[in-house]
Amino acid sequence: MFRNSKDRIPVFVILLLSVADFYMYFSQDSIVVFTVYWLICLIPKANICAWNHHHQHSFVFRQKWLNRILEFFYALHTGAVTNIWVLHHNLGHHRNFLDQKIDESRWKYANGKPMSELAYTVIIAATGYSRAYRVGAKHKTLRKRFVIFGSLTFIILAMLIIYKPMAGLMLFLLPMVCSLLFTAWTTYDHHAGLDSDNQFEASFNKLNWLYNLVTGNLGYHTAHHYKPGTHWSKLPELHETIKSKIPAHLTNSEVTLTH
Repeated sequence: MFRNSKDRIPVFVILLLSVADFYMYFSQDSIVVFTVYWLICLIPKANICAWNHHHQHSFVFRQKWLNRILEFFYALHTGAVTNIWVLHHNLGHHRNFLDQKIDESRWKYANGKPMSELAYTVIIAATGYSRAYRVGAKHKTLRKRFVIFGSLTFIILAMLIIYKPMAGLMLFLLPMVCSLLFTAWTTYDHHAGLDSDNQFEASFNKLNWLYNLVTGNLGYHTAHHYKPGTHWSKLPELHETIKSKIPAHLTNSEVTLTH
């Protein structure tokens, strides 16, 4: 079932949170309860974006249908549906991150001026779907699945909101929007300010244990870009093989969950 046994615990925790969401949806009606629950889950759900990202680089399950089901629950937490990461990130950003004129996650304006953190967050979150769709022009099968499963996700989301408006909005739609914005915000300092044509000098790395525990070693960012298909559990090992090529100022070990 699992392609890598290391995925069992994070998938269990994420799906357990989905169970909690639906329990709250069917059992609660208080906006106070929903607000408290949303605040408690805000950071945990936002960090699921990292695991969704890992999944679409290296699928969790051997069976395609299980991957599609998992992606539905990931989407309800993160706002990122099936194949949006594959198109926008894998086939877009990873191929273009050294060129700020075409990078799907570019941190520069067209005139070459660097974006502020706020501007980057809003622009990347707002253009995520449209940029993924444009990348899909060269990958029609992937784009077709992106449209089909994305549409299915939003149809189910609409049904949840129609059936119980406040619960649907507070437990699903609001976290999806917040997670998309949080994802864009936290990716700003992966590359911002590093204008280089050398892949070993174009990413910041965070090696502290806490950050990498909750993000699945996303702090080993140069290694991730070096071999993006590498399973998240093997990124520290890969980092050791290339760390001599990474400038010291691009690595830190400060304990932080975001920046």
